[in-house]
Amino acid sequence: MSMRMLVTGGAGFIGSNFIRLALAEGDIGRLVNLDKLTYAGNLKSLADIEEDDRYCFIQGDIADGDLVEKLFAEHGIDTVVHFAAESHVDRSIVGPGEFVRTNVVGTFTLLDAARKAWADGTASTRRCRFLHVSTDEVYGSLGETGYFTEQTPYDPRSPYSASKAGSDHLASAWFHTYGLPVLITNCSNNYGPFQFPEKLIPLIINNARSGKDLPVYGDGKNVRDWLYVDDHCRAILRVLAAGEPGQTYNIGGNSEKQNIEVVTTICDLLDKKLGLLDGRPRRELIRFVKDRAGHDRRYAIDAGKIRRELGWQPRVRFEEGIEMTIDWYLNHQDWLDAVLDGSYQDYYRQMYHGR
Repeated sequence: MSMRMLVTGGAGFIGSNFIRLALAEGDIGRLVNLDKLTYAGNLKSLADIEEDDRYCFIQGDIADGDLVEKLFAEHGIDTVVHFAAESHVDRSIVGPGEFVRTNVVGTFTLLDAARKAWADGTASTRRCRFLHVSTDEVYGSLGETGYFTEQTPYDPRSPYSASKAGSDHLASAWFHTYGLPVLITNCSNNYGPFQFPEKLIPLIINNARSGKDLPVYGDGKNVRDWLYVDDHCRAILRVLAAGEPGQTYNIGGNSEKQNIEVVTTICDLLDKKLGLLDGRPRRELIRFVKDRAGHDRRYAIDAGKIRRELGWQPRVRFEEGIEMTIDWYLNHQDWLDAVLDGSYQDYYRQMYHGR
């Protein structure tokens, strides 16, 4: 039976890429996209599928219990893919309250709505799934060696990662206490089309193209494991299809890079594609800035479990993915101009140009 799916945060970066892939490759009877359309949500990211008769957009808040319960009832929801979250570490440091409200209270609201909707036996008569999408940041920071596994103890270091850790624990508790068919995924750093320019890769692409400073925290040697967004979305579809409720699956790209290495790679590729900037290589735009509080040194995912049990592995190497990402941004200036507007533009100026 085709899934009747609720996707939260579907107008954001990963959510919009997932919706597009799910409609193209998944067995979808109905897909409801619930998004509050804060500064990071943009319906232009879904313009190509908005006429699909399986698709429905609802503007609303995941913490609005009445609305969420209404959507479950009206659309017969049997599958939830929960992306919606406040996700920027810098903003969580200066304004943690909204992170707790959205990431913790919002997740509770969704879990309890699913519990009530499926308490009538729906979960046993249909193949219901609640997939909670989380982050490797809940595990804290690694040293120079080792990897995060599904058994790594939680050790969040920022208000953002603490709020995501709290939501993970709620999801797990709803499985163990109420038998809700919950699956949890913890992914490494995503990159690719439609990512908002508060994050490292699109920020550097946009600044380097136009000759603006390239801010790099600390010494630039913080390490992240980079995962191309389409690979992540395919992993989620695979977990929905074959994952075991109550289980956690780590999703990583097997592409560890220092931040400074990512920045210089982007600079060199833009020099190659666009030519030097006033005769100078774009690496000269790099500016090391004061490190942010609680900046974890290294993340690296062991994705062995999802590979062994579900047969998923990343398809896109970083060297290929970063070039595809740069090309996408170079060819979609209209999308970027629409994003760098209004409330987001105010935030962007304060965060990166007001220091």
